[in-house]
Amino acid sequence: MDGGDGNSIRGTDGLVAWIAQTRTAFPDLRFSLQIDPLIAGHQACVRWTATGTYAGGFPGAKAQPGTVVTFTGTDTLRIKNGKFVEYWLNSDTLQLLTQLRAPWGRP
Repeated sequence: MDGGDGNSIRGTDGLVAWIAQTRTAFPDLRFSLQIDPLIAGHQACVRWTATGTYAGGFPGAKAQPGTVVTFTGTDTLRIKNGKFVEYWLNSDTLQLLTQLRAPWGRP
C-alpha cells in the first residue's frame, strides 16, 4: 500500500502483518469480484474492487477519518499441493492515495 514493489513482504508472517496494517487503516474493507476467478494449471487470478472507510494513520494522508475509499486490484496466486505458495498483488495505489490525499510522487 506504500507504492513499493512488495519485496519487503516475505512469508506468512509478513503477509499477516501487512494485512493487519491494512485492516487498521481500513477496518471495514470489503472486496467484490469484478469477474469470476481465472484458473489455469497451478495459477489463479482474480480482479476485484475494494471499498472501505479510512480510520486514519496512513503516513502523509490528509483525508479525514471516515472518508470512504474505493480502489481496484488483481491478485495472482500460485498453487502447489492444494495450497497457495506464492501471491502477487497489483492494486491501483495511485487511485487509493489520491482519495487519501496522500503524497504519491517521489522526488
